[in-house]
Amino acid sequence: MTDALSKMLASRDWILADGATGTTLFNLGLQSGDAPELWNVDHPDRITALYSGAVEAGSDLFLTNSFGGNASRLKLHDAQNRVGELNRAAAEIGREVADKAGRPIVVAGSVGPTGDIMAPMGTLTHESAVEMFHEQAEALKAGGADVLWLETISAPEEYKAAAEGFALAGMPWCGTMSFDTAGRTMMGMTSAEMVRMVGKLPAPPLAFGANCGTGSSDLMRTVLGFAAAGPDRPIIAKGNAGIPKYVEGHIHYNGTPELMADYAFMARDAGARIIGGCCGTTPEHLTAMRAALETRAKGPAPTLEAIVATLGEFSSASDGTDGKGPEATARRGRRRTKS
Repeated sequence: MTDALSKMLASRDWILADGATGTTLFNLGLQSGDAPELWNVDHPDRITALYSGAVEAGSDLFLTNSFGGNASRLKLHDAQNRVGELNRAAAEIGREVADKAGRPIVVAGSVGPTGDIMAPMGTLTHESAVEMFHEQAEALKAGGADVLWLETISAPEEYKAAAEGFALAGMPWCGTMSFDTAGRTMMGMTSAEMVRMVGKLPAPPLAFGANCGTGSSDLMRTVLGFAAAGPDRPIIAKGNAGIPKYVEGHIHYNGTPELMADYAFMARDAGARIIGGCCGTTPEHLTAMRAALETRAKGPAPTLEAIVATLGEFSSASDGTDGKGPEATARRGRRRTKS
């Protein structure tokens, strides 16, 4: 049988993914330092509200509340033995929401980084990483996730270990990296290098791309970098809603729904097929993004100048694909933003 995401990609020019998990859960009462995954069991009604908010705003795909659901991350909360329980619950709630939606909705089992540094720089071995990713994948599969969704990865070695763990579970998957360091991932990978890596994986993802990072303008430049490298699979764009600022004790992202609407159709025109938001992206943003994708005619890929004029300055002079090293640039004012 064709998996749900492949089926949707075959029949749609674009797919709207969801927005921020953390931002929404903090608005629902999650405290800094708490493990969101525990809410899958302790407050399932709030997780239902998280998923339902994305669906009601127009998302075709949403991520489960399982980003930190691997044994290494859960160990920080003395919950390393609850990987199966917490991930299965995350997917089961998602499956229930999706099945009641009245239209096709893809439940994507979110899998984040382990939080450890891979050997030889760190202590996490390839074998241990594969085991952790496989354990989480099996639980999300058991709970009814349609596809696994690796996100916010910095190290290519960890991306490859996840791919192997997902293959052991026999699950289709997607995978994004975070290009948050002068256009590169924290471990130095450029967009072009990611395209080459993905193309060589024994069990490649259905789609690949970028999430989080800095602002939406930087993510757009990364998407253009993907497209220029000639990938053979769909591109994912999941950018933050503006730039974070500390306001009255909380992190606030200053991107308006209007700005994210502009980002959404520009990401589509740049070549992304799966488009969503990351940190700071609320259902209000998603509604505006959906409207833009449905009503604005497709055009040519935006230029770097157009991206800056619409979404704001880049955080660095280069994204690394030109062979230049990291070089910061002063960030000037942004359009359609609020503090």
